[in-house]
Amino acid sequence: MVEGLFNGTNYNAAKRLLDAAALRHEAIASNLANVETPGYLRMDVAPSFEAQLKQAIGSGDVSAIKSAKPALTVDQTARAVRQDGNTVTLESELLLLSQNSVEHAMETQMITGNLMRMRLAITGRA
Repeated sequence: MVEGLFNGTNYNAAKRLLDAAALRHEAIASNLANVETPGYLRMDVAPSFEAQLKQAIGSGDVSAIKSAKPALTVDQTARAVRQDGNTVTLESELLLLSQNSVEHAMETQMITGNLMRMRLAITGRA
């Protein structure tokens, strides 16, 4: 039962998404801290992580899901809207922060649900 829970596709995918949400939060915090820094380039989780995780989930390969690691990179799609070359937009970052918080809460609930099922199986009580 325990091995099945911790080696399940959904559980491991939720863990990886939670890791990505935490890393994205760090990137957003850094972006907000540098919103006035000339030449600062916006950071985000590498888009290759999302593609790698989708492919691993689609294949159902738990080891591939576990090996998918989020990493930060410069956001190549961000464009400077000011003369100083800074690619951070305050409003966009605040919106992304809010969205990331919701995603983090959802992923936390998914993992908590799995752990509550294990607790129910062990104790017979929720």
